[in-house]
Amino acid sequence: MEEKRLVEEIVNHRAIESVYPSREAFAAALRSKKKFRIYLGVDPTGPHIHVGHLTNFLVLRKLQDLGAEIIFLIGDFTARIGDPTDKLAARQPLTDKEIKANYASFREQAGRILSFKGKNPVRTLFNAAWLSKMTFADILELTSRVTVQQMVERDMFQERIKAGKQIGLHEFLYPLMQGYDSVAMDVDAEIGGRDQTFNMLMGRDLLKKYKDKEKIVLTTKLLINPVTGKKLMNKSEGGTINLDDSPSDIFGKVMAVVVDSMITVAELSTEVSDRQSAACEKDLKSGRNPRDIKKEVAHAITATVYGEAAAGKAEEQFEKLFSRHEVSGDVPVLVVKVKKLTALELAVASGVLKSKSEARRLIKQGGFELDEIVIKNPSEPLTLRGGEILRVGKKRFFRVG
Repeated sequence: MEEKRLVEEIVNHRAIESVYPSREAFAAALRSKKKFRIYLGVDPTGPHIHVGHLTNFLVLRKLQDLGAEIIFLIGDFTARIGDPTDKLAARQPLTDKEIKANYASFREQAGRILSFKGKNPVRTLFNAAWLSKMTFADILELTSRVTVQQMVERDMFQERIKAGKQIGLHEFLYPLMQGYDSVAMDVDAEIGGRDQTFNMLMGRDLLKKYKDKEKIVLTTKLLINPVTGKKLMNKSEGGTINLDDSPSDIFGKVMAVVVDSMITVAELSTEVSDRQSAACEKDLKSGRNPRDIKKEVAHAITATVYGEAAAGKAEEQFEKLFSRHEVSGDVPVLVVKVKKLTALELAVASGVLKSKSEARRLIKQGGFELDEIVIKNPSEPLTLRGGEILRVGKKRFFRVG
């Protein structure tokens, strides 16, 4: 009965957006007596694993509890090229030294969520073990399995063509190499963000052609910033919350995330119940102080990575450092006639800054705070109720009137 319940939880997990060929096929594979082998691939293009990866890790942890074989694949070979996904220009190739330095801490970070010891430990593999051994004849055989038309249909290649930007032939080979990982490991399934759908389905096609085997593909939802429409955790653009950040840093960084993203973060990067998530969403819409909701989510994420005790200490430290400003009763009152405005407009209205460009720069650097919530997007819309404490720079405080 417990196994049946766990299978249903996994198949209908809120983080899973799509399943190829179907959720029914996924459920059948989990219920079969055959060992279920699934992998997550991570290219070591940087030294950190960020909170966005929790979406995949939390699903994998349930699969590990079910007894599935989990493979954590380090793309030490594919990282030399770099995934062209969402890129309007080719990535700069990484050196072997850079790659080794980047993946050195990966297992420790992933180990905060997944178990690399015990009865059913996660296996760590490196795709250079097979890709570096391929001969030119092997590569020709691999490329014969796909067409140029298939590759050109990919969204980012279409965008490059329209923009008149170059597409490197090596970038065409990236999805083929990632796809061949599935063949080399003889997996039953792969999990990854929805932005990896093309690459993962390439592996599904290749495994079918090479071994006449069906591969299940699980695409997971992405953490999206509703203000910019971009991924919240984007290594190439900075602003990530990393799994090797200290508990206090994780807590503080979550508090700096735009409030409109809190429900998505809670649902995809924590294990709070659906009921708790729904309650937070209701409270947010009803006008509850968003700072309180942020604290709940920040606590949940910190607890997911470090445990409840560490999360409690991080919250206490945050309160001491940021939430107990000794703001005296005679703090200047800033009269703002317009109650709906942007962060940039409010910063300029304070009179502290000389120009919009200076205000924009200060906000992006984290020097703008409203009711202890750091706002880094100058265009973020604000709705003032009156009585909020505004910080502009390090020491200038106002009470909104």
